Amino acid sequence: MSSTYQVIARKWRPQTFDDVVGQDHVVRTLKNAIARNRIAHAYLFVGPRGTGKTSTARIFAKALNCTDGPKADFDPNDPACKSIADGSHLDVIEIDGASNNGVDQVRDLRETVQYAPAQGKFKIYIIDEVHMLSTAAFNALLKTLEEPPPHVKFVFATTDPQKVLPTIVSRCQRFDLKPIPNDLIIQRLKQIGDEEKIKASDAAYECIARMADGGMRDAQSIFDQMISFCGNDIEESDVLDVYGLVSGEKIAALAAALAAGDHQKLIAIIDECDHQGRDLVRLLSDLQAVVRNALIDAIAKGGYSEQLGGVKMTTEQITRLLDGLREGEGAVKLGLAEKINFEVTLLKAIEASRARAIDSLIKELTELAGKSPAPETPASSAADSNSEKKKT
Repeated sequence: MSSTYQVIARKWRPQTFDDVVGQDHVVRTLKNAIARNRIAHAYLFVGPRGTGKTSTARIFAKALNCTDGPKADFDPNDPACKSIADGSHLDVIEIDGASNNGVDQVRDLRETVQYAPAQGKFKIYIIDEVHMLSTAAFNALLKTLEEPPPHVKFVFATTDPQKVLPTIVSRCQRFDLKPIPNDLIIQRLKQIGDEEKIKASDAAYECIARMADGGMRDAQSIFDQMISFCGNDIEESDVLDVYGLVSGEKIAALAAALAAGDHQKLIAIIDECDHQGRDLVRLLSDLQAVVRNALIDAIAKGGYSEQLGGVKMTTEQITRLLDGLREGEGAVKLGLAEKINFEVTLLKAIEASRARAIDSLIKELTELAGKSPAPETPASSAADSNSEKKKT
């Protein structure tokens, strides 16, 4: 028996510009380009995974090849748009750069671009993971990309723009898609949860968004897995158990122990997390985020923050604490004894936060010396006595 089930990430994939979350600068530019008939021949979408690069490329293709297009406010139920969405449109060709990265495939592409569109107004090539193309393939694409036929549009997507040849980038309009803020991810997940009749706590949504690291697709995939695990009722503890995360409350307690230099409490929390099978690498990352927020708070408040458990810390102390946590990342991720390396990293970070920079110490001593009265030198006292003798 065939199943018609679609995972949430596919079912709730953006279908129009209004569905795209967290990329307003990209959507606005593309809409204006369509409205003003300033459509370039090549676009490059850059950004982390799951931020909407390929989805935005497909939506742009719909706007260009919809009935009576190009128009930004197209009807997603238009037959041309539906055929683009399901991949059957003859004039919208999606190519996976990872598996079609040879010069022969690009030469075939160069031959097909000469043919006029069969259905729509434009022939649109969407090349995903374009950075995977070989240097020879890039070079074969250059001439076509520089002077393509008027009916051809290229849309490239990549997570690693540094590997794309500068000569390719210079021929494209580049759009940088940003990691999606947690509040927008939570808002979208709640919308999906309401439509799917899923009851999840706010803490569970926040935990999923924290796991996603700015990727909407990752958040939807995690949400889908949690529905399979829990059914229609999801709590924060369920997400923590499945993914080995540490609760925000415990992360805050660990940060407070760091700020206070409470070694015993620190070791006790680490032992508890390790006993529960929590991911210490992820915990270190979450801890850095908390300390960074305290650093931003200290900068905003003129040099001090009390966000880390109410302990008053200077900007310099928080910076050294954060730097100590960052330096231990490699050992925790790659070392054989993860727990020991994690403990050592946190203990070293405490010691680093209590160290004093030599330049700031010299500055304080100089200020103190300037405030105190100058000591009387032997030469000056002798001169004073001689003047007294002359007067007598």
